[in-house]
Amino acid sequence: MAKAKKQFNSSQHAGTGATYGLGFVGALIYFWQQSDTFWLVLLGLGKAIVWPAYFVYKFFELVY
Repeated sequence: MAKAKKQFNSSQHAGTGATYGLGFVGALIYFWQQSDTFWLVLLGLGKAIVWPAYFVYKFFELVY
């Protein structure tokens, strides 16, 4: 018997990408306003990329 191919619907998970994107943009704007030099802008970009993951980690640490 041939196995039925299971289809994956990625549209069900689109909300998490939008949430991450909004968190990234908000963090980028915040860190960009705080920076005075080019290197602080780059540091702010790095922080904006990592910030949503750090936030979720701290949230789960608090809840669980």
